[in-house]
Amino acid sequence: MPERTPRDLFARFQHNVLSGAAALDAEMLADDVVVEQPFARRRTEGRERVAAMAEEGRASLPVAFEEFRDVTVHVTADPEVIVTEYRLVGTLRGSDVRAQAAFVVVLRARGGRIVHWREYQDRAAIAEALT
Repeated sequence: MPERTPRDLFARFQHNVLSGAAALDAEMLADDVVVEQPFARRRTEGRERVAAMAEEGRASLPVAFEEFRDVTVHVTADPEVIVTEYRLVGTLRGSDVRAQAAFVVVLRARGGRIVHWREYQDRAAIAEALT
């Protein structure tokens, strides 16, 4: 079986999000993975901690995600790294409130697993949608 590329891992992330699962599952993460969310001032290290953070985040977010829009994948000179831009669209559960927010992710994969994930979120759009 061929090794998963950064694009493959991003596609799995998209599938997980749209299926209602935790966005980053343990199988796609390296043991020493680092996830950074600079705008949230959060850094999480290690497969178990990141997988738990993703599970908790999904469980606490009252949104049914429906689609990724305007997805652009930028290939870099480093074959381990891609930069993705996208808008994530969802509906607040129990309402008709539909919203979207922009994201940029820098993903580094090695050995078919994510070793570094840096995510920039439109936190103002997310906060507005949740209020």
